[in-house]
Parts: sequence; structure tokens; C-alpha cells
Amino acid sequence: MNFQEFQNSINDDHPPPGINQLLLALWYDAKEDWEKSHNIAQDIDTNEGALIHAYLHRKEGDLWNAEYWYRRAGIKRPGVTLEEEWQSLVSAYLTI
Repeated sequence: MNFQEFQNSINDDHPPPGINQLLLALWYDAKEDWEKSHNIAQDIDTNEGALIHAYLHRKEGDLWNAEYWYRRAGIKRPGVTLEEEWQSLVSAYLTI
């Protein structure tokens, strides 16, 4: 699956079969289901999961919590828009 196919799948009622949990969290975020996305992300105990968790709290406007999760992921908060960050995460996690 490439980025465009993933992005197109957001118009579907169900996520693409076989995608990893990282992409599943980002898919639900794009569907505007923050709660479901957050529930998935918080159960991924990796730097990648922490990064999605950080992004979600940044999107929510809880920057203090977002900063904590960016630190857990080992990076500083990116200086890009939320949309650019989402695209970057999806692109990175399509290769996992």
C-alpha cells in the first residue's frame, strides 16, 4: 500500500485489512475518531507509538502532555503543521 492508497481508504467505512497498529491509529485519527485512535496508540509500547501519542495530544491542544510523549519518543516537537506531521507519520509507518 502506498500513501495515496492509504489516504483514499479514509473514505471507506472500514480500515484497510492487514495494516499495522500504527497505521490503524492514524487511520482512525483521519476519520476524526480521536478517542479510538488514542486508545490504539497508547497500547503501542514503542517509540513509534509514543510519537503517534504525542501527535494526538498536540492535535488535542494538550501541549504539556504532547511534549512528554515527544520526549518518550526521543524527539522534539516538530515545527510543522498537524497535517504535515500526520503525512510524515503515515509515510514512515507504511514501510514498517
